[in-house]
Amino acid sequence: MAKEDYYKLLGVERNASDADIKKHYRSLAMKFHPDRNKDNPQAAEVKFKQIKEAYEALSDAKKRSAYDQFGHAGVDGSMGGQGGGFTADSFSDVFGDVFGDIFGGGGRQRSGPQRGSDIRYNLELSLEEAVVGTESKLRVPVLVACKECDSTGAKKGTSPIICSTCHGHGQVRMQQGFFSVQQACPTCRGSGKQIKDPCTFCRGDGRVQETKTLSAKIPAGVDTGDRIRLAGEGEAGERGAPAGDLYVQIHVKDHPIFTRDGANLYCELPISFATACLGDEISVPTLNGRVLLKVPPETQTGKLFRLRGKGVKQVRGGAVGDMICKVNIETPVHLTKEQKALIEQLNISLTGGGKQHSPQESSWTDGVKSFFDKLTG
Repeated sequence: MAKEDYYKLLGVERNASDADIKKHYRSLAMKFHPDRNKDNPQAAEVKFKQIKEAYEALSDAKKRSAYDQFGHAGVDGSMGGQGGGFTADSFSDVFGDVFGDIFGGGGRQRSGPQRGSDIRYNLELSLEEAVVGTESKLRVPVLVACKECDSTGAKKGTSPIICSTCHGHGQVRMQQGFFSVQQACPTCRGSGKQIKDPCTFCRGDGRVQETKTLSAKIPAGVDTGDRIRLAGEGEAGERGAPAGDLYVQIHVKDHPIFTRDGANLYCELPISFATACLGDEISVPTLNGRVLLKVPPETQTGKLFRLRGKGVKQVRGGAVGDMICKVNIETPVHLTKEQKALIEQLNISLTGGGKQHSPQESSWTDGVKSFFDKLTG
């Protein structure tokens, strides 16, 4: 049985933000919690597991990228919860997040400095750059480690001290009615340490805003929607914690001649009336230079010619697509009297003698006549 689309399961668009995905997940997880569906807990359990599986894929940047590119096949091998039993841990993420927000905490936050946030950078490429690959320079505004205090957040020459509220644990437990909720310490924000004398350069955050210049190697064959991960090039973590990643989101600009569908390229190929009738060898542009194409006599508008191996090299596998040229016969314009007279003579010659020189037109005319004969008969 085919799996349901993860985005549809969570009720979000494919371009939904991480915050929207999390919001919809929480709402649906609470709705289909088996304890809240006493009339049919088995069905609710199945739905809950589907929702949790979707969220696990879409809330992880790497898994989401794989799912966007390859669908369920891109994440099936990495989804640890598939086919497993239904445990209390399945609910803890939901309640930890929801009650953490209600009671002012951050859900199930880890103690200690948090890893830096991931960043998305939109990169626009020409079709030529996408097909052959390129190296792009990126200017990215990002939080980087403060060099003045070595990312500690403390004034130079001083050090952070143990937090007096959580005693260095980074977490405190709060009692709210029947619930006991563990959350990040509000004093030290989960770091377990307090800064008595903050760094004047970063104001105690351990990070400062800076524009970094990075070089990103773009492989041949990328397409709109592909993402390239630059590990550790995201925002710096809190007070020495690991940095996040930078995801380069690819967008390929429209091309004046070619359109792309996967590994294949398509183009309109205008030819003259004479070439269509008599045939000829014509020069055709490709992204690798011009090639000669033999157009046979009596070629009709709309005929497709396939130039094998003149398309796009696939990023995965290395196979190269084809270029498909669609013939478009141009009607002569700005004719002189002599040229018009010659065409009239040709028309008389073509319509006489009993031969069908325009089979499609004759077939269409016969079809129309038959249609009206049936109406009047």
